[in-house]
Amino acid sequence: MKARVHVMLKNGVLDPQGEAVRHALGSLGFEGVAGVRQGKVIELDLADGTSESTINDMCDKLLANTVIESYRVEVL
Repeated sequence: MKARVHVMLKNGVLDPQGEAVRHALGSLGFEGVAGVRQGKVIELDLADGTSESTINDMCDKLLANTVIESYRVEVL
């Protein structure tokens, strides 16, 4: 089974990478981009029957810094 974990900085947390991308887009002539938030996607290849609570434990303990990041699990 496969799972995809989407990790993003929480609202209110400064995103310097996102700001750099926003600035670069403006420099390339793409106007109207008011903000960019950059995150990461982690794909997991898991044993069949792995519970979603186990995946959440993986996220809480390693894959996401839950102090400043939120995550969403998508079982494929």
